[in-house]
Amino acid sequence: MKEYFAHETAVIDDGCEIGTDTKIWHFSHVMPNCKIGNNCNIGQNVMVSSEVVLGNNVKVQNNVSIYTGVVCEDDVFLGPSMVFTNVINPRSAIKRKDQYLKTIIKKGASIGANATIVCGNNIGEYAFVGAGAVVLKEVLPFALVLGNPSKQIGWISEYGHRLNFDEKGESSCPESKDKYVLNNNKVTKK
Repeated sequence: MKEYFAHETAVIDDGCEIGTDTKIWHFSHVMPNCKIGNNCNIGQNVMVSSEVVLGNNVKVQNNVSIYTGVVCEDDVFLGPSMVFTNVINPRSAIKRKDQYLKTIIKKGASIGANATIVCGNNIGEYAFVGAGAVVLKEVLPFALVLGNPSKQIGWISEYGHRLNFDEKGESSCPESKDKYVLNNNKVTKK
């Protein structure tokens, strides 16, 4: 007996592993050999390509295509209509399936609506990619990036609040009260 929910219009191909309490909504397609964790939410009109890995508690909003080569760790948020790529130089007449680049979205990271992640550029733990950003290089853990091409404009807490570091390189999240330290362009939680 399956322990996940799939809307009657969703297509789930053979060979997928789908975790307990995951929900897959209208007109979505999960292709063979995917691994989707527990308590995930796959919105409407989402395509999950072969061999994609989604950890636990991953939220995928409507109209997202997750291509082969993408790995999302636990607690990742993928905003509406955001885009992944998997080949640097696609051409219709040239087959490049052996050139897919891996892209890892680390634990707790969020990617905003209509953002584009160019393949091979990993997103660090708890990073936040703003709506419409185009990521052309790796994003550091806890970094806040915006724009096209994306630029880092600050740091963000696990709870999604801007971190303002004092002269000692210390900050705290206004919601969780967790303490953070900035040292050598690297943020760590105390």
